Amino acid sequence: MRGPRIAPVTTPAPADETPICSARGCRVPAVWALRWNNPRLHDADRRKTWLACADHRESLGAFLDARGFLREVVAVPQSPTLEP
Repeated sequence: MRGPRIAPVTTPAPADETPICSARGCRVPAVWALRWNNPRLHDADRRKTWLACADHRESLGAFLDARGFLREVVAVPQSPTLEP
């Protein structure tokens, strides 16, 4: 089974722009921030962020969780500054 296709994130969106879902090809505004890290690569307190719309929250979360990377899911307004 292949995981969801993720669009590469190169720079965070400016604060005045609506955050967009990270699923490849999705242009829907994000409502969830999936905070994760790869323990083989990142310090325990480091968090990367994928954004998800309501339709992609489950598939993106399942992809990260199956690898043991998912740390928390929060609503976008509560998310700290996004990291590239």
